[in-house]
Amino acid sequence: MEDKKDIKSTEETSPAENNQPVVNSEAADDLHGENLTERVKVLSPGRTVLKRFFRSKLSVAGLAVLLALFIFSFIGPLCSPWRANNGTVKDYSKPTVNGTCLVLEYIGPDGQTYEAFEVIDGVPLPYSTLDGPSWSHWLGTDNEGNDILTRLMYGGQISLTVGFVVVLLETLLGVLLGGLAGYFGKWVDQLIMRIVDILSCIPSLPIMLIFYAVFQSLGIIDISRLYYMMIVITLLGWTGTARLVRGQILSLREQDFMLAAKASGLSTAKKIFKHLLPNVIPQLIVSMTLGLGSVILMEATLGYLNIGAPIETATWGSMINTASNSVYRQYYPNMWLGSGVCITSAILAFNFVGDGLRDAFDPKMKR
Repeated sequence: MEDKKDIKSTEETSPAENNQPVVNSEAADDLHGENLTERVKVLSPGRTVLKRFFRSKLSVAGLAVLLALFIFSFIGPLCSPWRANNGTVKDYSKPTVNGTCLVLEYIGPDGQTYEAFEVIDGVPLPYSTLDGPSWSHWLGTDNEGNDILTRLMYGGQISLTVGFVVVLLETLLGVLLGGLAGYFGKWVDQLIMRIVDILSCIPSLPIMLIFYAVFQSLGIIDISRLYYMMIVITLLGWTGTARLVRGQILSLREQDFMLAAKASGLSTAKKIFKHLLPNVIPQLIVSMTLGLGSVILMEATLGYLNIGAPIETATWGSMINTASNSVYRQYYPNMWLGSGVCITSAILAFNFVGDGLRDAFDPKMKR
């Protein structure tokens, strides 16, 4: 009996007697809900991707390098005193003594004597040739008297623009054919994929050499030769995007939202462009970013082999071609080193940004 009394007295003891605060359960639930609302901020998918992207230091560094290269290439020429004139950026200042042009001579790093102002048929041309770095020309001048730093700026305009145009065309072609193959399947899929297999087996560089010979025989030797080469690269380079889009659509077309779209009677075009392709865009952005570096490297390779843009046209690839000359390579690194640094920086930056976007779009990635 005494034990029962003790148990009963313990049960009847109020919370205040046990030094425990009295909390209303409904008020506690409301308070808990308010705290959760204040602490947890729901981010949109776009902001979530940006937050993951900017969390990577390499990705941010790559983005900063790309912005610097674009400012250097597209805004830099506006600040340069050596403006383009018929494809050249020459120094038209000339020293005079009593109104007569003074022809200067100097010994170059290779031990050869050069004229600061070249003379042809007794007429002095108003530009210096093969001049080293100075306050007037930070990277010196080339063998034609062009300011190398300004040529780097104009060369970046062509190299970066060509890269973006080629990647954009490759993506459009790959999305179109890959989407058709993945959505319709059957003989459409078989036909497009066999074309992809055939194009994937063709080596690009020998094809470039063959087309270079064809263009030479047709008399195409100006900057348009580079544009024709980029068209060939586009026709050979869309296969990777087509495979990516086809694989994504094959996995998405049997999802519940696609069955609902089919039941609602939507047209094929709306089902593809409104429901399927938006789900492939993150992978396409990553693929395009990584592909930009490859296209710029291909343009540089063509320029070094002198089968892309002509030497007189300022592109990063044509400027690095001067390294093939042993004299320039040994004694005048200022003529080719800058373009090599720009090409390397652009490729690394695009790869860093592409890796960051790939990780940011991956919901399973924890960083």
